Amino acid sequence: MPVTKQKKAETVKELDTLFAGANSAVFVNFHGLSVANTMALRSKLREGGVGLRVAKKTLMKRALATKGVSGEMPSLDGEVAVAYGADLLAPAREVYAFQKEHKDAIAIVGGIFDGAYKAKDEMIAIAMIPSMHTLRGMFVNLINSPIQGLVVGLKAIADKGV
Repeated sequence: MPVTKQKKAETVKELDTLFAGANSAVFVNFHGLSVANTMALRSKLREGGVGLRVAKKTLMKRALATKGVSGEMPSLDGEVAVAYGADLLAPAREVYAFQKEHKDAIAIVGGIFDGAYKAKDEMIAIAMIPSMHTLRGMFVNLINSPIQGLVVGLKAIADKGV
């Protein structure tokens, strides 16, 4: 059954508001993803504050045409959904984490980051950036390392009895 013009207009309007409220978006090819895995993906994304919307590619392109996103839109091959969120890194990170578990069923094909279209490789690189909590832990460990080395050295000298 074909989609009516009214339903298409409603979908474009929904996508318009979705892209307006999102700081980043990831285009996801989900061909071969079972219904159970789709529900698991939606649940995992929801936990991370990320939404997932499936729509026709032409309607997505129509909604994005008015957003003023710079660059060239990546090729959207196959069945494509869009993961979106207010956090810049969360959509890419959450989809990438799910992609590692289900390699053949889901793939990142591109996205929008910081107001510009990004290709598949760029979005995967963005997805591999550690979370802020992890980065802070790495920074503290980096600062603590020289101090810890000094303490171990002083303890060795004290144990030697010099």
